Amino acid sequence: MDNDVRSRYILQTESVIKQYKQYDETITAVNRVDIKIEEGEFVAIIGSSGSGKSTFLSCCAGLDKVDAGHIYIRGQDITKMSHDELSRFRGANMGFVFQRHNLIPQFTALENILIPTLMVNKKDGSYDETLRRLVKTLNIEDRLHHLPSELSGGQQQRVAIARALINMPQILFADEPTGNLDRANADEVLDLLIKTRDSIGQTLVMVTHDLKIASRADRIFRMDNGVLTLDRDYLDGKRKTINGY
Repeated sequence: MDNDVRSRYILQTESVIKQYKQYDETITAVNRVDIKIEEGEFVAIIGSSGSGKSTFLSCCAGLDKVDAGHIYIRGQDITKMSHDELSRFRGANMGFVFQRHNLIPQFTALENILIPTLMVNKKDGSYDETLRRLVKTLNIEDRLHHLPSELSGGQQQRVAIARALINMPQILFADEPTGNLDRANADEVLDLLIKTRDSIGQTLVMVTHDLKIASRADRIFRMDNGVLTLDRDYLDGKRKTINGY
C-alpha cells in the first residue's frame, strides 16, 4: 500500500502478530490484526480477559514489539524504528493511560505530569498553557504539590491522564483506564477523556470491559483469541459505517 494512502489514517495496522512462549507452547496473543482508524475517532476494543486486546494496544503504542506485520502512525512504520527513534516518536505523538496509574510515589503530581516533557526537545515554559488547561479541565489545580499517596484513586487517575496528554499527543491509548474505579468515578474519568479529546481534536483508542463506556465510542471492536472484528451488534442502526467497516 502506498504511504500516501496510509497517511490518511492516524493509525493503521497490517497483519500484526504477537506471540509468547509458554513452556513448550507458542501462544498467539494477536493474530493477523488489521485496523484503520481516522483522526478524531473514539474506538473501543472489548473482549474477555486474555483475549489479546491489551497486548494489541501495547503493540500499537510501541510499548511491545510485534513478531510480524506493520503498525503505521501517521503513515510512519513504528515497527521499523530503532529504540531511540521510537521513544522520541512516541513522546511527540502518543499518550498512554494505564489501568493502574503508575505514578512515581516519590514525585508530586506536578512532577509526574511533566515526566513526558523530558522526552521531547521543547523550550522551557512551552508547556505552561497546556498544563494550565489540563489541570483545570481535570480539576486537579489544588493537588499538584501532593504526593500520589495523598490523592484519591480518582485524583491519581486524573494525574495519569494529564501526564498522558501533556505533550498534546495526536493519539491517546487507554488500557482499562476506569477498571479500578467505582461507577461514579469511572463515568467522570470517561467524561474527562472525551472532553479533552474534543478540545484537542485527538484520537482515542481504548481497551475496556465496560460495555457502558464502550457504547459511547464511534466504533467498537471485539477481540477474541487474538482476532479483532468489528462488533456490529452495537453499530447496527446506531453508528455510522466508516471506511467500509
